[in-house]
Amino acid sequence: MRVGLSLLTLVPGEVGGAETSARGLCRGLAEVGTLDYRAFTPPAAPGAGEGVSEVAVPEYRLARSVPERALAMMLAAVSPGRLRRRFVELDAVHYPLTIALPPLDIPTAVTVHDLQHLDHPELFSRAERIFRRRTHEGSARKADAVIVPSQFVRRRAIELLGLPPERVHAIPWGVDHARFRPGEEEREQFLLYPARPWPHKNHARLFEAFALLREERSELRLVLTGSGHEGRPTPRGVEVRGLVSGEELASLYRRAACLVFPSLYEGFGHPPLEAMACGCPVAASSIPAVAEACGDAAALFDPDDPEDIAAVVSGVLDAPGRFAAAGPDRARDFTWAETARRHEAVYRSIA
Repeated sequence: MRVGLSLLTLVPGEVGGAETSARGLCRGLAEVGTLDYRAFTPPAAPGAGEGVSEVAVPEYRLARSVPERALAMMLAAVSPGRLRRRFVELDAVHYPLTIALPPLDIPTAVTVHDLQHLDHPELFSRAERIFRRRTHEGSARKADAVIVPSQFVRRRAIELLGLPPERVHAIPWGVDHARFRPGEEEREQFLLYPARPWPHKNHARLFEAFALLREERSELRLVLTGSGHEGRPTPRGVEVRGLVSGEELASLYRRAACLVFPSLYEGFGHPPLEAMACGCPVAASSIPAVAEACGDAAALFDPDDPEDIAAVVSGVLDAPGRFAAAGPDRARDFTWAETARRHEAVYRSIA
């Protein structure tokens, strides 16, 4: 049985957790998969198959930014025939990045990472909502199987998209334990938040909470990673590192006094689990998907309340031991190998 994974809409460094999950899935399938897999990669992302046999698709327009991605997708949608010729002799296709490009007349699985545009439409422009309605929702409704990263997203997909429950499969993401693991580094006096400055990432309330923490902990710093922070004003004590490598991120997890994760909306909760795998204490938003991923191995707070964020983070800084010990045990439950096995079961079921 030959299964294709279409990674055409991937723009390295620009699609957040969707890229992490797509690459992690490919690594897992390369490690434990028993089917014949092909990863179809765009010109901007050679190597994205992460060990799965790759088929380069030069017919897809080169896209290294979000605007270029939109143009490439539009051209692919208008003229999909030349792309389809690359996707031959497949028994099933999976679109890990949600958008079904190119559409194929074979059994199809689509990953829906979240339905933020329906749960929080105020965070999106009208054009963005229309785009997601046509691409994300349309791809999901036409798919034979919809894969989501949490029970929270599964519930929302059934409720908001009207999908039959038997077609929606909740499969958590894994953690790269070879990279994210405890080390010998000493903890330093800084909080870490790895996130792009998208509205739902809630940086404004985090800055308010950080100011409260600095009133009693003047030495405390806040380190931000992820692209998009450049040129934005930040309070005193905040350091912007920008887009960092996986190795540097792992080092930050191992040195941070605490990961703080105040997101207002997530489909999963990947950075908290990566931090836990490194033995980093975690204070995180109490929103459903994050709470589902973290279990009782993180201290949770109300992300709408800066005073609560500050109080919970302060409690973790005062007594980090329980969370530092509980984190690795929790993270061990999440592996890309298990994620891959469960995806393979879905592929077999639709083909």
